[in-house]
Amino acid sequence: MVNAGEMNGSGNLMDFLDEPFPDVGTYEDFHTIDWLREKSRDTDRHRKITSKSKESIWEFIKSLLDAWSGWVVMLLIGLLAGTLAGVIDLAVDWMTDLKEGVCLSAFWYSHEQCCWTSNETTFEDRDKCPLWQKWSELLVNQSEGASAYILNYFLYILWALSFAFLAVSLVRVFAPYACGSGIPEIKTILSGFIIRGYLGKWTLLIKTVTLVLVVSSGLSLGKEGPLVHVACCCGNFFSSLFSKYSKNEGKRREVSYYFPLKTLWRSFFAALVAAFTLRSINPFGNSRLVLFYVEYHTPWYMAELFPFILLGVFGGLWGTLFIRCNIAWCRRRKTTQLGKYPVLEVIVVTAITAIIAYPNPYTRQSTSELISELFNDCGALESSQLCDYINDPNMTRPVDDIPDRPAGAGVYTAMWQLALALIFKIIITIFTFGMKIPSGLFIPSMAVGAMAGRMVGIGVEQLAYHHHDWIIFRNWCRPGADCVTPGLYAMVGAAACLGGVTRMTVSLVVIMFELTGGLEYIVPLMAAAVTSKWVADAFGKEGIYEAHIHLNGYPFLDVKDEFTHRTLATDVMRPRRGEPPLSVLTQDSMTVEDVETLIKETDYNGFPVVVSKDSERLIGFAQRRELILAIKNARQRQDGIVSNSIMYFTEEPPELPANSPHPLKLRRILNLSPFTVTDHTPMETVVDIFRKLGLRQCLVTRSGRLLGIITKKDVLRHMAQMANQDPESIMFN
Repeated sequence: MVNAGEMNGSGNLMDFLDEPFPDVGTYEDFHTIDWLREKSRDTDRHRKITSKSKESIWEFIKSLLDAWSGWVVMLLIGLLAGTLAGVIDLAVDWMTDLKEGVCLSAFWYSHEQCCWTSNETTFEDRDKCPLWQKWSELLVNQSEGASAYILNYFLYILWALSFAFLAVSLVRVFAPYACGSGIPEIKTILSGFIIRGYLGKWTLLIKTVTLVLVVSSGLSLGKEGPLVHVACCCGNFFSSLFSKYSKNEGKRREVSYYFPLKTLWRSFFAALVAAFTLRSINPFGNSRLVLFYVEYHTPWYMAELFPFILLGVFGGLWGTLFIRCNIAWCRRRKTTQLGKYPVLEVIVVTAITAIIAYPNPYTRQSTSELISELFNDCGALESSQLCDYINDPNMTRPVDDIPDRPAGAGVYTAMWQLALALIFKIIITIFTFGMKIPSGLFIPSMAVGAMAGRMVGIGVEQLAYHHHDWIIFRNWCRPGADCVTPGLYAMVGAAACLGGVTRMTVSLVVIMFELTGGLEYIVPLMAAAVTSKWVADAFGKEGIYEAHIHLNGYPFLDVKDEFTHRTLATDVMRPRRGEPPLSVLTQDSMTVEDVETLIKETDYNGFPVVVSKDSERLIGFAQRRELILAIKNARQRQDGIVSNSIMYFTEEPPELPANSPHPLKLRRILNLSPFTVTDHTPMETVVDIFRKLGLRQCLVTRSGRLLGIITKKDVLRHMAQMANQDPESIMFN
């Protein structure tokens, strides 16, 4: 640092970014990062480390630590994410069962854990044991009768309301960003948007705790989507410990617009560590990593593709219905008085859910348990109502090869209970998703599809049993054979409905493999997933997460959106005809006061720098935030910088009168290679450039002369206008 006396004596001028000061290179909240600039900064950092590594052993060791920091971050993310996932699963199981009763030997045991640790439990009555008591047994010593039922009913509702109220209160007071699934915001953040605090430590803590509470309350929501948010919070926390990531917003988002091979390997490593951690915790109690492990003993047949495709059609229609109704309800919540009472809304929806859910065993149990029961194949040892078939007393077949049988009274009872549960789930999920609590959509969507699929599967099974001589059954379903597996239909239906809501295809099939382990049923799953997407796309291209992104006005450019209009850059750039001229900086003729006035009177994120206002020849682009910081630090750290000091962006200072105040050199904050297009560039090309390069803004020139600027917000507005939508729905910069 050169003091004022030395400067006066030698005439040397100071560039205040030769030694970086705090906050340079950072971004304000609700702004988009400059991907090209972040990439350039990381390249310079890596080049500097490589050069220094040859100077000494210590610098070489530091370069190795820098290279391995990415793997260390992945290891820590995998350990914490896997641990949190396992703890959440165990806590949800316990608190869900707590609504119905308590374990006398250890109150922290769930119903299943309590009964399996009891020495008095038999296999036939494995769900009943003296150590587990319902609340009516514990409080009034009654297990049957109207009074016991009413007491259990009341306490079920009371526990559900308590969990939900505590969850929404914690979110509202400590971490407002912990609500929702988080996936729309995560997609937007990965695309380069800054939302301060969304991936913070408080959000991580509160979302983990409240996720357990809301799932245990019995609301029609899942934990898989919010777990993505939780894992991203883990990643943000650990990456902030290393300057390589904490000082480069682009480096933290390498999975957004492009996916480098090293990121693929590191993601695989993080998943491996998380899976190992989850396996060590064993939250599902089956020594497996999958939530709904299935093991079917009958192959599927080509004739079954028709009902599988029908389930795909149902999934597409359900997805369309859900997205339109949910977005309409969420829009009403945002634009009416309803949005002012989030706690009351959660309490009312929870009360309605608990009151209606308790009488039906398929809505009273947790959604994960329901899906698991629907996926299961009916073996000889199954006690579910869905497996209440009429057995042949003379049957001597192996346990795993039970032939198709006529449905008993329990199956018919289960069918109408499932039908009522299906209607209830379809309606209540529309109003639940989007409330001010953590809420995922994977499990509710799968439950809707699994219920529909199981009913279709039972119908096909009984049709094949009673009409095995029909031509469609004759070649593959002989009398006494095990032809149809209803659980497979439930799995296909779950995939179809999840695909209809999210519009996923390849990733959906992979997710179903992860959840069920059913690798050999890839064709039915693919057929249902593709059909559901085709049907849903016929009514609209947006999935639920893209719809919520547009509803909230996030500046997200989806690679799936096509732009085929024949407009030009000149049609979109600002300023347009009749608007004030573009605010620019000159390279060596504006004072500090001029720049401060310009910053004060405008809210632009940056300013083009030109040779002069007469020529308007473009030389670069300066960010607003860095101009403010540079001027502030120059006033504090350099004597002689006053309001009428000349600011210049060139290598050499301009010629000034002898009595002029010291000029301020800010060339280091100038982007000398801003991305430019000509005024006749097709907007189709401009949109593609913004998508693939993740641009923040693009300057429009003609023969080197600056004409205007196109920002990401301008592109989104133009695309909305061309799609006959409200262009002002893009809320953020």
